[in-house]
Order: sequence, then structure tokens, then C-alpha cells
Amino acid sequence: MSEEKLMSKKKPAYPVSKKLNAYLELYNRNIEIPIFYEDLLRFSGSIVVYDSNDEDSLWVRVYYSEFERQEIDISLKKVYSILLSDGGDNIFQYLNIDAVDFCTFGNSKPFRIKVRNILNDNFTYFYVKKTDASRIYGLELEHMLSPYNLNFLVYKNTLIEEHIAGIPGDVFIKDMLPKCTESEKTQLAKEFVKFNERCMIRLLGDMRSYNYVIVPVHDFDHVVYRIRAIDFDQQCFEGKLKVYRPQFFKENYQMVELVRLKLQTKSVDQYKLEERSIVAKRIKSSGNRIKRLLKACLVDNISTKDNIELLKSEIYELTLDMDFKNCKKMGEVLNLALDFVKRNYEDVSMKQIIEQRINL
Repeated sequence: MSEEKLMSKKKPAYPVSKKLNAYLELYNRNIEIPIFYEDLLRFSGSIVVYDSNDEDSLWVRVYYSEFERQEIDISLKKVYSILLSDGGDNIFQYLNIDAVDFCTFGNSKPFRIKVRNILNDNFTYFYVKKTDASRIYGLELEHMLSPYNLNFLVYKNTLIEEHIAGIPGDVFIKDMLPKCTESEKTQLAKEFVKFNERCMIRLLGDMRSYNYVIVPVHDFDHVVYRIRAIDFDQQCFEGKLKVYRPQFFKENYQMVELVRLKLQTKSVDQYKLEERSIVAKRIKSSGNRIKRLLKACLVDNISTKDNIELLKSEIYELTLDMDFKNCKKMGEVLNLALDFVKRNYEDVSMKQIIEQRINL
């Protein structure tokens, strides 16, 4: 476990380029909404939100004047309808905006909107954030290259994201991991290896324990755990390759220890190979969609020159692929990284079969 400082100074928000905006329009991500991030900043008061252990959650519940509250409620219901329904107003009568929370921690400073169905008290959340091109690339790559689909909207300077349900990684590690069975710990170790590999392949950084969730899935007579990223702010920005490998963050120390204790080296190598292979297949199956996204990313400015120079040199040392040395944009580094995985691992299953036959 490395103790070096992995992250650089605070990452700036990058504007959406014309090419990225055209991509978003093509795939129905760019839809007009009736409220902007700045509108929610006009709150007149707030109180601290505490978690179930009476500790500061780093969220504050905000309040608006009576004059603005009604308009904000209707606008947020409209956003909910556009994001999760048909965009119509027929469902407004069944919805209530229970809370608007503001996070003072992190780069994006999001608003979390709690929407409740008054007929049955079921509720869900969505988030309102400032638009950031690198975060949008992260959301789209997660949608295409991970096992999970994501729903989000972009309009001008406002980004709307659906809620990703799960147990925050830091909470799970502290409170639930010690109670897991040995079999569950082994399965979690496997998932962390795959998650670690997936983040590195698509250059998703800063996956400290509070930036992903653990999702328990009941399967027959046992529980299977999945790991999902929930923060895509550090997509393709940092220069150190270690930033894109969750194993190097001290917050993930216990997960790394789990891998060390529960998995043999051969198993770790096997799971890495499996993840590279399945990501290669997802790249291929994404077809024109990922090609169009990468075409926009290739010419976009989403990092600094120093970060690009450092990352391309570190990836070259790992792959020995000379093409990385010629990269001028972070999008070029990402494109080559994905192409390297696709070329070398999309037919891994056939390679294994051939090798096995030879061995036999």
C-alpha cells in the first residue's frame, strides 16, 4: 500500500465541447430542463444532515423562500419526469419533493433531490451538478464498459444524474466487512480485483472507498457482492497511473488485504484476464457509440499538459507500446489504452482454448 500523495491539486471543471454536445444530442442525453444548478444555489437557509450514528454526513438540507419554493418543486418534478418517466406532468400529483440537500464536500458540490411517491411512500433520489466534460466522459464509459447502465441528462451548465443505490464503500468496510463469512470475503476479494482492473483500463481515477458502493445481490442461498463506481469526476485527468488503480489508496487497504489473504496469485491473474477480456468485448459491442465518444474525446481538453506527459510515459512503461509516446491529448491516451485492450484481449477465450489443446 503506497503512502505517497497520489492526487494533484483540485481538478477544474471542463466545458462541454461542440463535438461532445453533438454526441449527447445524438444519444438523447442533451434535453432541455426547466431548472439549472445555479437556481438551486438561491437557498435562504440550511441545517446539517446527520447520519444514523448522529455524525455529520457532510450534507446540509437547504430551504427556499415561500415565493421560490413552489416553482422549484414543480421544476424538480419535471426533471424527475424527464429523467425517469415520459417527461409528462401527469405524475406530478403523485410526487412530493421531500428534501433538497447540498454537499459541501468534493469538487462537484452536488444537490441531492429526494422525491417521494405520496401513494405508497416509496422514494428515490437524483442529483443536480455543474456540468464537467470529464465527468460526462466518465458516465458514458461506465454506461458502455461496466456491467451497469447509467441514466443522466445534460443541459447547458447543468448535469442531472440518477442515484446509484448501494452501501458506501467506507461504511461497508468499517461496519459490514468484519461480519462477512469467509466465502463472502473471498467473493469480495474477487470483485475488488475486477473493479481495480476495470478502473485502470478506462482511466477512472480516485476510487477511494467513499467513491464507490457495495451492492449485495441475493442469489439462491447466498449473497453476491458487486462494486459500483459512483463518482466520475476524475475520469482521464491525473498523470499518475496509480490514481487509476484503487489498490493504491490507503482508504482501500482492507480490501487489498482481503485480496492478499483470500486469493492466490494465479487466481488474481485469472480475474484480471477475465475483466480485460470482457471489457474488450464491451468495446466491440458498443460499436459506433464508443467510436463517436472517443472521436470527441480525442480533440477535447480535459487535462493538463504535465498530466498527459506523465501518464503516457507510465503507460508506455507498462505496455511498451510506442504509440503512447506520440499522444498530445488525454483522449488519445484513453483511445490507445482501450485499443490496446481490445487488440490483445478480445479473443482471449479462443487463445486459452488453443493453449489448453496444445497442453493436452
